[in-house]
Amino acid sequence: MQILTQLKVTFLGTGTSQGIPIIGSKHPVCLSNNPKDRRLRVSVLVEWDAYTYVVDCGPDFRYQMLRAGVEKINGILFTHEHADHVLGLDDIRPFYFRQGDIPVYGHKRVLNSLKKRFDYVFKTKNKYAGAPSVILNRIKNEPFEISGLKVIPVNGKHDRLQVFGFKFNDFAYLTDMKTVKDKEVEKIKNVKVLVVNALRIDPHRSHFNLEEALEFIKKVNPEKAYLTHISHLLGFHDEVEKTLPENVFLAYDELQITI
Repeated sequence: MQILTQLKVTFLGTGTSQGIPIIGSKHPVCLSNNPKDRRLRVSVLVEWDAYTYVVDCGPDFRYQMLRAGVEKINGILFTHEHADHVLGLDDIRPFYFRQGDIPVYGHKRVLNSLKKRFDYVFKTKNKYAGAPSVILNRIKNEPFEISGLKVIPVNGKHDRLQVFGFKFNDFAYLTDMKTVKDKEVEKIKNVKVLVVNALRIDPHRSHFNLEEALEFIKKVNPEKAYLTHISHLLGFHDEVEKTLPENVFLAYDELQITI
């Protein structure tokens, strides 16, 4: 297995399923002029050597790719099949037209959901010429390899729905988590950088709230942690960040880190 020393991670989106601002909302955070309070649907770009992978491609995927200047992708990893994580699949077309079939990785259930939602992508007869094509890669709760990099899935629950997080080298990315068993936590103990969801202050049935996210970070004990999948109900970026432990930060759109 090739050992790679540095990853570049770009936060393409750090918001919840509706994004921030929410359409028509008069909530003070939705009216904020601070760019860090404006959040597209959650996704990250992970790069190393000459390789570029995306984790989730939601409804903002096209704009996220333009904003980040991405010209090619080697594949897409899906955490789960909810709309805010998959609805950008059609916008892989420019990559497909230049590169050919795009590899996608996901749980069997997720891949089956994509086949239903984007049935025209998977047609074998009389397929529309403008539709993209993908290479399906089923992943289980066991390590797999992408472009020479070992990826370790981290299994969790989003309410009752199974969802995968992913560990790339010393970087762990988890979103839409509510419960994670101790044996899964062991996979990411003491990583350099952990990213985990923190939806709001009040409890939520399918997401960590801020208190739960901070408790989870203590369990994992990373050098640094970043919070993502944030709703307007968490509060203003600058005010919330002042309350966090010294090694915990709020992620924001277009933030780049290296690990």
